[in-house]
Amino acid sequence: MNIKNTVLVLSLLLVSNIYAQVYGELSGNVTDQTGQPILGASVFLEDTEKGAQTDFDGNYRIENVIPGSYNLIVSYVGFETQAKFNVIVRSKGTPSYNFTLKESAEALDEVVISNANKITRPKETPLSTQTLSAVEIATYPGSNNDVVQVAQTLPGVSPSIGGFRNDLIIRGGAPNETVYYLDGMEVPNINHFSTQGSAGGPVGLINVSFIDNVTLSTSAFGAQYDNPLSGVLQFSQRTGNNRDFTGNFRVSASEAALTLEGPLFKGKTEESKTTFLVSARRSYLQFLFEVIGLPFRPNYWDYQYKINHKINAYNELNFIGLGSIDDFSVEAPEDFDAEQQAQLEQAPFINQKTNAIGLTWKNRFKNGSGFMETTLSNNTLINEFTRYEDPENETGVIFNNDATESETKLRYQLTKFLDTWKLTAGFNIQYSDYTNETINLTDNNIFNTEIDFFKYGVFTNITNSFFDDKLDISFGFRIDDDTFTDEDNLLSTFSPRFSLSYEFKENWKLNGSIGRYYKLPPYTILGFRNNENLLVNQDVNYTVSDHYVLGLQRYFGPSSSISLEGFYKRYDDYPVSVLDGVSLANKGADFEILGSEDVATVGKGRSYGAELQFQQKLSNNFYGIFAYTWFYSEFTGFDRNTYLPSVWDSRHLISFTGGYKLKKNWEISARYRFAGNTPFVPTDLDATLANYPEVILDYDRLGEEKLDTFSQLDLRIDKKWNFKKLSLNVFAEAQNVLGQATPEPTQYGLGRNTNGTIIQPRELSVIETESGQIIPSIGIVIDF
Repeated sequence: MNIKNTVLVLSLLLVSNIYAQVYGELSGNVTDQTGQPILGASVFLEDTEKGAQTDFDGNYRIENVIPGSYNLIVSYVGFETQAKFNVIVRSKGTPSYNFTLKESAEALDEVVISNANKITRPKETPLSTQTLSAVEIATYPGSNNDVVQVAQTLPGVSPSIGGFRNDLIIRGGAPNETVYYLDGMEVPNINHFSTQGSAGGPVGLINVSFIDNVTLSTSAFGAQYDNPLSGVLQFSQRTGNNRDFTGNFRVSASEAALTLEGPLFKGKTEESKTTFLVSARRSYLQFLFEVIGLPFRPNYWDYQYKINHKINAYNELNFIGLGSIDDFSVEAPEDFDAEQQAQLEQAPFINQKTNAIGLTWKNRFKNGSGFMETTLSNNTLINEFTRYEDPENETGVIFNNDATESETKLRYQLTKFLDTWKLTAGFNIQYSDYTNETINLTDNNIFNTEIDFFKYGVFTNITNSFFDDKLDISFGFRIDDDTFTDEDNLLSTFSPRFSLSYEFKENWKLNGSIGRYYKLPPYTILGFRNNENLLVNQDVNYTVSDHYVLGLQRYFGPSSSISLEGFYKRYDDYPVSVLDGVSLANKGADFEILGSEDVATVGKGRSYGAELQFQQKLSNNFYGIFAYTWFYSEFTGFDRNTYLPSVWDSRHLISFTGGYKLKKNWEISARYRFAGNTPFVPTDLDATLANYPEVILDYDRLGEEKLDTFSQLDLRIDKKWNFKKLSLNVFAEAQNVLGQATPEPTQYGLGRNTNGTIIQPRELSVIETESGQIIPSIGIVIDF
């Protein structure tokens, strides 16, 4: 055989190997609500002949599946059929899919496939709740696999000012009114470069490769969650692979991430009782910004891990952790540019570290009557925030905040099933330690503070269904207190909540909820001292919010529904700035320290409106969610009778996210967001000129001017390849494809000549900012 023929044969062998049909497999577990494994449940891929039955331990495995997107259905006699939509099977990297089945209200002697697997919500929170799978999050256009940024597109969530931050502004509530839970462990901070006293930041911490699903509740919060006023965002993580060592590598427009998983101490067994899941991410924005000449140098790392150990059939341990290392600095560009010069002068220097770690023991009762979960955790935030008079040379400190927040928490939750009743009860104990050294020359305030105290709470909730599961009723309450504040006690924070859901006609539901919720002000408020070294905010009250929600829902089939909800939120005892006379609800939407000032909890607030939503899970290759929210959001200062609009009171929100599955593993998806004209706080020009580079806002003029409407369309195209030893996903995105300018308040800098020399006498000049560009990017995900 000559060389030419040899090359031809080798080429044909290579091509045939690449394009030979490869297969993937699906596996997981099926249990009932108590955690008891279900033997013999049928698990199958919709519109295929592929399926399997669960074994004695409730495990199933479907082999030789052609890679692609499917709906996964599970059914068993006496239980309601359940579905997971848009399950992606790969040759490598397909996660486990687990099911928890609910007993049917009717005594069935055969499996009935019907609309029972339609989109549902928990009985405790029948309204205003959205759940997204890892697949839906990973393919969201414009999100860069950022879980928190995806949540910003959900119904009722306003985009942040300028659209570049992960603030969750839910139904007119402030950015710091949402709490975050990772596998039942509260995590106060989930963003890089977060605003201390709030939780927003430009980039999320959570790695999408860890996620099983994410649930956002915007009303009717469960009694086990303390401190929410507007939302609860829950992250459920999957466990690592118990058979093989696998992983994935992801590179995108701003970062690279490596995730590894597999069994530990497996020995010669087929499956290990101990698994691990670990990841590290590294940004390279600082290098890109340096190349293109921007003055910012954002640099961050984050890490995440989960170790799961099954002690026996009734007990398991989860050890989880999450942390970040952030460094935000500036560097002068080589050539003078007025916009970049102003950014350089006004930008802060941020050095921030976060760490959250927790151990959870879950014990399932041997008699099948319920289970309990106990979590011991600690989270720490170290934040150094500095503004300089001369940022280029890092001299002349104007403002410096050097703070550490640490929380150690013990949470216990019991879930008991008593015939048709479900009882949940528990308690939480928290030890808080906060230190801060502050230099604030603008407001003439310098102090050192150190406080520590205990916070504790008790909760219970009970649910039941009546009339063949047509009527669901849930009632619960919680009470909280602490050893620091003077004004509150356990009885004064009694927070009841009641919800019901009634299917008055087949596929028609009427839902309603009413509840009262309390929030302890952040440590920046509690630990603030005046120049006499007095803790002037020790007399603050818990902020209180009453929610009233009524909704109507219509199901069109197993995978689609439409709902209309009306909501009213009423606030009291809201912190008001003594210095500026404005509610703190109107602060904290930028890189700053929220609440480190003298406040009085005398403010009121209200937010009300209506929300229309249509959701279509994967059906006929299409999936999507559309929502329109009309709302008012207003807060008072010291005058409790005068309401001013919040700085996100846009009145109108529109969001759409959807995608279409094409042949040969191609997919196209789109995301659109719209917000109406939004009020902003104008700049106090005289005060800013006197204190430059500090920018002083004129809160007396809040509501006088409004920004233009916010509108942004993002597109994404995915293509997946599956090989024997790896799967490959390449995606291309284009953000802001309509080229809409981002609405922002007028920016000011010092007047300079063409050489960059400051004009004397000093004056402020308007900085012309450029926006509206289309931002393309590309990403690669390799599963191996």
